[in-house]
Amino acid sequence: MLQSLISTLRSGTSNDIGTTKRRHPRRSVDRCVVVIHGQTFPVENWSLGGVLLHGDERLFGKAQDLDVTVKFKLRNSIIDITHRAHVVRKANGKIALEFEPLNQTISRKFQQVIDDYVAREFANSQI
Repeated sequence: MLQSLISTLRSGTSNDIGTTKRRHPRRSVDRCVVVIHGQTFPVENWSLGGVLLHGDERLFGKAQDLDVTVKFKLRNSIIDITHRAHVVRKANGKIALEFEPLNQTISRKFQQVIDDYVAREFANSQI
């Protein structure tokens, strides 16, 4: 009986990060904007699953499908990633878009953005 009590107490203590409902980790460190219908919106954060942007939520309809271009500033260039997304949430000047499933080409472009950030941080740490 004492052993079962100790084992239940032990399993509850951990330094692990808690679980999350998100399928992909959010990234807020990359410099990027989203262009929709020729209008540019600042990005709060993004992931391989979607993007959270700032803007007038009245411009977007719930579950509206959109062609979006995410523009990232890399060390030596700017990369444009065009993909299809739909509005999943909008409130208080923020619009959440969920990307359609990514193909291999789009996934590689997003990975290029992440790799550039890692390389930039490593270079800055060596100075």
